[in-house]
Amino acid sequence: MGMNNTPGGERIHISFFGKRNAGKSSVLNAVTGQDLAVVSDVKGTTTDPVMKAMELLPLGPVTMIDTPGIDDEGELGKLRVRKSYQILNKTDVAVLVVDAGAGFGQEDEALLKKIEEKGIPCVIAWNKMDLSGGACPVRIGKEEGEAGTEPTILPISAVTGQGIHELKECLARLGRQEESSRRIIADLLAPGDLVVLVVPIDKAAPKGRLILPQQQTIRDILEAGAVSVVTRETELKEALAHLAVKPRLVVTDSQAFKKVSADTPEEIPLTSFSILFARYKGELLPMVRGVKTLDGIQEGDKILICEGCTHHRQCDDIGTVKLPGWIRAYTGVSPEFAFTSGTEFPDDLSPYRMIVHCGGCMLNAREMRYRLQCAQDQDVPMTNYGMTIAYTQGILKRSLEPFEELRGIL
Repeated sequence: MGMNNTPGGERIHISFFGKRNAGKSSVLNAVTGQDLAVVSDVKGTTTDPVMKAMELLPLGPVTMIDTPGIDDEGELGKLRVRKSYQILNKTDVAVLVVDAGAGFGQEDEALLKKIEEKGIPCVIAWNKMDLSGGACPVRIGKEEGEAGTEPTILPISAVTGQGIHELKECLARLGRQEESSRRIIADLLAPGDLVVLVVPIDKAAPKGRLILPQQQTIRDILEAGAVSVVTRETELKEALAHLAVKPRLVVTDSQAFKKVSADTPEEIPLTSFSILFARYKGELLPMVRGVKTLDGIQEGDKILICEGCTHHRQCDDIGTVKLPGWIRAYTGVSPEFAFTSGTEFPDDLSPYRMIVHCGGCMLNAREMRYRLQCAQDQDVPMTNYGMTIAYTQGILKRSLEPFEELRGIL
């Protein structure tokens, strides 16, 4: 897969934070060797987070994020600061840019504390060393002997290039630490195993291509040295009959779960792309527990349905049409549904009885874990599309049997 085709959710997200005119945008441009961010002496030039996918050697494909100043003022400024703090939820590596002439301020201290609370690897870029004439501090934020990892502090100049190479090397090191060792499906397979992937082709399917979870699953199967066979649900029974060996696993699009379960012999393990991604991006067990909340749903309860990407919704859209229909049929009541998509995720989840999230293929793992943690902190059960569909159709236990970590729990 080429660099430009690497999915955003699979890239290390590197975010640049700091006060206005600390030189965030200039440092980002110096690190990338490109004019990705607008640079100006006017305070507050960056008014919204700016994201750019690129390749940062020696790390590889990354997403670089430039953020508004954390010391912005006024009502609009407060909203911009809030946006900057929200970016932490998807940040794998943070760069806190400090103006060497102005020094480390209370806004920097507050942000660094939040970065440490979230466990985000961080480097402090002590910028404008060409102008300050001062020394770069050895440590910031922690007294000697205090618990926790101290951030690396590097003296740099975005203008002269001082320390930029060292900063790139540091980002590569911290980024590699954040790269996930989790696999979508490869850890369930041995070389030579056969996997049957069931991919419905209907009006919602993108013309001429497969959707992202299907592409990524095929790639992971190939990397495991296993073999994939792709079929529609309408040809599944015939495909299974023609295979010379029993598949190690059948993976289906969740919308076809019921038919695929009926056509797949009980001795062949079955799951869905959505459940694979719940495991890959987040945690299975809390979502398994969350789906059982459906048994206690009452008339008028509010259910939040979240989708990690934005797309044109069709008349039979899974999130806004099919899922609510399946939930009403299962519960026998009419809950009130709310919907979010893309980067939207409410801070206050207390109005909702439960959350049903997509597989999160367009979100990075840190953001998915953040959303799951938000739900847990507010005691709001959260599950995902695939588990909800499997549960309402009576096949959840079967769809979770391939996962060893759940054995003895189901």
